[in-house]
Amino acid sequence: MWFKNALPYRLTKPTEWQADELERQMEALTFTPAGSQEMSKLGFVAALGPKVGGGLVHVADGNLLIAIEKEEKMLPASVIKEELDERVGQLENEQGRPARKAEKEAMKEDIVAMLLPRAFSRRKRIRALILPRQQLILVDSSSAARAEELLSLLRQAIGSLPVAPLMPNTLPEEAMTDWVRTGNIGNNLTLLEEAELKSLAENGGSVKLKDLPLDSDEVTAHLDAGLLAVKVGLDWAESVSFVLNADLSVKRIKFADVLQDQNDDIDKADLAARLDADFALMCGEFERMWPDLMAAMGGVDESI
Repeated sequence: MWFKNALPYRLTKPTEWQADELERQMEALTFTPAGSQEMSKLGFVAALGPKVGGGLVHVADGNLLIAIEKEEKMLPASVIKEELDERVGQLENEQGRPARKAEKEAMKEDIVAMLLPRAFSRRKRIRALILPRQQLILVDSSSAARAEELLSLLRQAIGSLPVAPLMPNTLPEEAMTDWVRTGNIGNNLTLLEEAELKSLAENGGSVKLKDLPLDSDEVTAHLDAGLLAVKVGLDWAESVSFVLNADLSVKRIKFADVLQDQNDDIDKADLAARLDADFALMCGEFERMWPDLMAAMGGVDESI
């Protein structure tokens, strides 16, 4: 249940979320396995996962959890090429002429159709948290492309989804560089001993720092040389630690043990109750953390 990543998107217009109505809209796009001639399939699945089941939308204190699943057939390009080369060679030998482009394309389509029923499948589940009071959508993925697939499917379900990547008033690189240089962030945020510094010049270098105090002379020298912070490790309120990137993606999220242990009194056999309680705790932390993070960067840029 606990998110490991968070790609943040801002709702650019006030949006009301009614769980029952959203569930009804999503039902038409429920996931079904890919057919024998389908390369991929995408659809909504139970928000709390297959072990619990339940609805496509899970709600706690007005916050909503949704999930999609994508199935992709795995056809190695080398296998297709080997079969295609064999067929092209056979045609050219039989007819004594080079194969035409259209003929090669038709052969390739036939090969893919032949191999698809025997192809291995890979499935990936992606979740998103909708925080209506913050007008935020957080996607638990490290891939912007995967996040866009979820948002696109949600947009298709409800007809319109006015969202944009969350951006602050201050350029993230400038804000993070100032944090590293001064050691001063505030807003319940403190730096951890991890960062990446990079030159924005063409062919400029970069330095990855791990387990190194960011107030050291070595780090200061890199900053004086013009490198900017494009990634920093942060702790918020001794409750959530994570790595913040210049695109505002949050990765390697770790919730403090003392926070996760709050629900240990729930019977482990009641998986649904435990997941619901964990979800409520996570939402509460995110609702407080994201305003602090954006405030540290001068607030949200609402012009984007």
